[in-house]
Amino acid sequence: MTTAWTTDAATGDPARAVRLTLFWGLDGVALRTVGGGRVPDVTEGPLRRRLDQAELAVVALDPGLFEGDAGSRATWLNEIDRLDEVAAFGERFGCGLARVGALAAEPSDASADALRQAGDRAAALGLALAVRNDAGTAVATGAALAALLGAVGHPAVGADWRPADALAAGEAPADGLEALVSAGVPVRCVGVRDGAVVDGGWADASFGEGDVGWDAHLAALVRAGADGPLVIDALPEPARTSGLGAATALIRSARRALRGTGRG
Repeated sequence: MTTAWTTDAATGDPARAVRLTLFWGLDGVALRTVGGGRVPDVTEGPLRRRLDQAELAVVALDPGLFEGDAGSRATWLNEIDRLDEVAAFGERFGCGLARVGALAAEPSDASADALRQAGDRAAALGLALAVRNDAGTAVATGAALAALLGAVGHPAVGADWRPADALAAGEAPADGLEALVSAGVPVRCVGVRDGAVVDGGWADASFGEGDVGWDAHLAALVRAGADGPLVIDALPEPARTSGLGAATALIRSARRALRGTGRG
């Protein structure tokens, strides 16, 4: 299981991001906002040199695509064209995975059709898409994501599974994962954060100290054959201080999950 983090959870500076990744012992990074720009519209040279020198992998890109709804046809058609730039950027960084939104203010056939068209373009470009579930949206749970991606039915379109978002929406993470597995949806990426629902709202917690139940969940992911990167997306404040503890706990939990299934 590859461990990584979305670097702008703590810093927008490429040099500091590389240093923190190495210090925390993570395998790689997911790129979203770097130096004030959103990928792929970032200054590449210094970033690529630092990553190459540190031998760190870019495990995923988050270009901010398909975060509206399928009713905004002109927007998502333009974003499909934008996949050409994302794929070219990813190729230069050795990354073929893009994390995207679900295009669903309300889950619908239109959302599935739009993501299917995105999948066609992505496949032609050698790019895989991972569609996320987001708390507070119409696709907040694993069940909703499974229903949407089951309707999409495209091999280039999988899940960016976020158990904490499912929990915040009232779904047990184990149930959400089971829905994805039962629908045959590949888990291409796992968004990592922890927390609990407190007084009807969400409270962030350090990894392993919330209610997600990450040890059991990582073991379930291994049993399900999910091999996408585990990406720390959010850190409790202060992020640079909490990052080391979160990364260490994630690495240990992933190792336990692999050992428990005879793969580690």
